[in-house]
Amino acid sequence: MSTFDKREEAFENRFAHDEELQFKILARANKLIGLWAAEKLHKSAEAAENYANALVSNDVAAHAQSGVLAQIHKDFVAAGVDQSEHQIARQFEDCRALAQQEISKA
Repeated sequence: MSTFDKREEAFENRFAHDEELQFKILARANKLIGLWAAEKLHKSAEAAENYANALVSNDVAAHAQSGVLAQIHKDFVAAGVDQSEHQIARQFEDCRALAQQEISKA
């Protein structure tokens, strides 16, 4: 194997690792925002866990982050929870930062 091949393989491995890390961070952030939303919706502990897990599952299946935030906003409007899309997006950024810290420590 030439030096070029080794470098190419190293870059590919690094890329795969980085993508996996970003996937884990996004999944954790979605779970955290789901738990936050469930609390605002006054869900029980079990219902909150189910709600957060459903958001993560739907996001992974749809490959679209905006779907999670849109779903939370839709659920808030239906339940009469006063949170704007901007406030939800800000909360998501906080969750993402926390998720990144948690995943980096692991």
